[in-house]
Amino acid sequence: MHRKLAATALALPLAAGAQPATYEIDPDHTFPHFMIQHLGVSWMHGRFNKTSGKLVLDRAAKTGSVEVTIETASVDTGAHELRGRTRTRDEHLRTADFFNVQEFPTMTYKGSAKWNGEWPSEVQGQLTLLGVTRPVTLKVDSFGCAPDPRIKGKREVCGANASGSFKRSDFGMKFAIPGVSDEIRLQVQLEALRPL
Repeated sequence: MHRKLAATALALPLAAGAQPATYEIDPDHTFPHFMIQHLGVSWMHGRFNKTSGKLVLDRAAKTGSVEVTIETASVDTGAHELRGRTRTRDEHLRTADFFNVQEFPTMTYKGSAKWNGEWPSEVQGQLTLLGVTRPVTLKVDSFGCAPDPRIKGKREVCGANASGSFKRSDFGMKFAIPGVSDEIRLQVQLEALRPL
């Protein structure tokens, strides 16, 4: 699949030049997912629903960068009912115990890509969460670009899936450890569009 996407993208006039190309992150198809272990028995899943940013690629030079801004209040773990509690789990996650969304309404990730062959294979970047910045490396599990069929190929769309992990205590988020694990596992689904 990667070879097919690569061959298609390289045939595009947009991709033929040597200049860096900038793509805007598609918020409808970009969702950073996370997993966290609960009580040592299962891994719970969540995601953030509001993401923006940009992707820059220079295929000739094999360089690239990504900048992502995530609205912390958009955290969504699927637990939307009270079930006898005074607040939902997501409401708790928005408090100072976890994401402290009033003081820190966004978190950001900025990174540079390392390439293996035709496409990026790793992103070495800096995550800023709760006002603390630490290095976080993401493995690029898949990457490809192609003409956007929704508008008859008049623009290019690039997509990636990446994974990684970090310790939330490194950013000062220590509530409920070890009942709620220190390790956060990431699965990032990203699509970005080259403007018309």
